[in-house]
Amino acid sequence: MDAANPAIAPTLQVRRGSLVGEQVLNIVLFITIVVSSIAFIEPAPTDAMMFVLLVACVAARVRFDPKLTPLLVLIALWFVGGAIATIVDDDERAYQFLGTSAYLDISAVIFACLFSTGDLVRLAILRRAYLIAAVIATAAGYAGWFHLVPWYDLFLLNGRVSATFKDPNVYGPFLVFPLLMLMLGFLTRRVTLVGLVAMLIMAGGLFLSFSRGAWIHFLVSAFVAAILAFAAAPNSRSRGRIIAIGLLATLVVAVLLAVLMSIPSIYETFEGRAVALQPYDTGSGGRFTLQEIALTAILENPLGMGSFKFTDVFGGQQHNVYMQGFIVYGWLGGTAYLTLVLSTFLLGLRCVMMPTPWRIYLIAAFAAYIGEMGEGSIIDSDHWRHFFLLVGMVWGLSVANLNWRRLQAFETNANAAMLPAAI
Repeated sequence: MDAANPAIAPTLQVRRGSLVGEQVLNIVLFITIVVSSIAFIEPAPTDAMMFVLLVACVAARVRFDPKLTPLLVLIALWFVGGAIATIVDDDERAYQFLGTSAYLDISAVIFACLFSTGDLVRLAILRRAYLIAAVIATAAGYAGWFHLVPWYDLFLLNGRVSATFKDPNVYGPFLVFPLLMLMLGFLTRRVTLVGLVAMLIMAGGLFLSFSRGAWIHFLVSAFVAAILAFAAAPNSRSRGRIIAIGLLATLVVAVLLAVLMSIPSIYETFEGRAVALQPYDTGSGGRFTLQEIALTAILENPLGMGSFKFTDVFGGQQHNVYMQGFIVYGWLGGTAYLTLVLSTFLLGLRCVMMPTPWRIYLIAAFAAYIGEMGEGSIIDSDHWRHFFLLVGMVWGLSVANLNWRRLQAFETNANAAMLPAAI
């Protein structure tokens, strides 16, 4: 799938930190990602680990590539907008919300720096750690749904699986990225028994979240990932393999769903969730009405309303992250957020098809990010930890791609300059 010259890879992946520093950084990165699935307590373990990861990055001399400056500026403007709105609102809860925003903003930049060299070791660590985290969360979800432990209700919310998250609507999307990594591995490399079992476990967990947004998110992201993998395939044989495995995977998922639907409790919950419009969508206090109110509130509050004032005043949330950007962070923060979302998409679109050794990781991150962009229209995702990981990966790996292309051009020009002398 990736036809880039591997001989150039060591040039791009030069490490300036000590060997010990790199080893410590890799261990901290692994732990940080593994514990990211434990998110039903505040502060979550991963929150503390992110600060440890920052210190490890400094100790290992992780470089800030100047091409990441737009990301840093947009993140900073987004935060400043939120800070202004918080000061205007002057609510103690809003200050705590702003503190969480600061940590998440920093995490996006950290991940971008970590992956801006295209370091395959770090990417492999990320993949392994995220798969472990997803399996842990999914196992907790099964334990809750089937009442396998005395405290099973800890992993459920309103008759749906929330696993180790506070909300099923966060748990479901968290599983999309690892599912895509496994799927792309099957399509472009080989199918392994361990990987297949892990994918089926996570696919079942995604279904049991009964999050319609997460279901659509996965379908959209999987379709994008498959199309990109097909377009990147080096020959017709590889493309044929992608089609064959894709059809087989569709059949396997259909069988899995049929088995799950044969369980009465699952079928009843699915039947209720399959209705297009839920009670909380319509009516005077429904999602659509609140979105109409939100438009007026945005125009009337250029500095923003802070984190909780809209809910306190109107009795609910508008469930649209793009409106949330303006309501919570003001016109400045909302504009910065929209620009960040669009620029991340355009940068990924520009770089995702470049042939590099890490292209499969960028395809997975970019495809998951596209699904996340769409799901943001029906939910507030501005504090989802994995959203910031995806943003950081798309920016970091895109910058790595741009540097890779520059190195290839340099080597090509150097070889051409040496040719006459050799003759």
